[in-house]
Amino acid sequence: MAGHSKWANIKHKKARSDEKRGKEFTKVAREITIAVKSGGADPESNAKLKLAIQKAKSINMPNDNITRAIKKGTGEIQSETLEEFCYEGYGPGGVAIMLDIATDNRNRTAPDIRHLFSKHNGNLGESGCVSWMFKRAGVISINKADAPDEEELFLLALDSGAEDVQDEGDSYDIITAADNFLEVKEALEKAGLAIAEADLDMLPENQVEINDVDTALKVIKLIELLEDHDDVQNVYTNMSLTEDVLQKLN
Repeated sequence: MAGHSKWANIKHKKARSDEKRGKEFTKVAREITIAVKSGGADPESNAKLKLAIQKAKSINMPNDNITRAIKKGTGEIQSETLEEFCYEGYGPGGVAIMLDIATDNRNRTAPDIRHLFSKHNGNLGESGCVSWMFKRAGVISINKADAPDEEELFLLALDSGAEDVQDEGDSYDIITAADNFLEVKEALEKAGLAIAEADLDMLPENQVEINDVDTALKVIKLIELLEDHDDVQNVYTNMSLTEDVLQKLN
């Protein structure tokens, strides 16, 4: 997973425009609505909803937006029928890419995504072509400035039920199984740790190392365009950037 958060750090340095923030709100609202439809409106008995609400609050999404998204899920407010599925493909340099999709019109989404891949030196593949390269897991990031020493953090994380702790430069990533992610997160919070970011992720089992800036920029461009698409909820890749490329991009 080396390079996973380092790539994320590059994204976080970019200014978040009002338009991008609005899209982020829309996508998290969809996540809340879908979670309610599949598991009910009580976050204490619906882990997927609990996580989505926590995510909404972490990006300062207004409470009215959260309530409206929940009501769309219960049917109190009319909304479009959303379909969830994954797309898989390859980007420049043979980087594997997985997409979480939430759409009200698959016939609109499919050609859009295929066009983005083909226009930017990639190709949309068949179902299963890259998903075997990833595993679902929880990732809890803690800035080093807010963390105890590494040994203490490692013991605390394992005692809380985590599987691993990884050094990502300016932060630590605590890795958990997908099914006990929230329990670990809450245990760490109770222990007084300041969590910078936490979410379920698809972590690559094997990574493709990109060692030239040109290819890295092409992959990053494709990722950003996919993330910007209204129907794409999440983008996962197995790209790993060398230290030299990271320094040049920063």
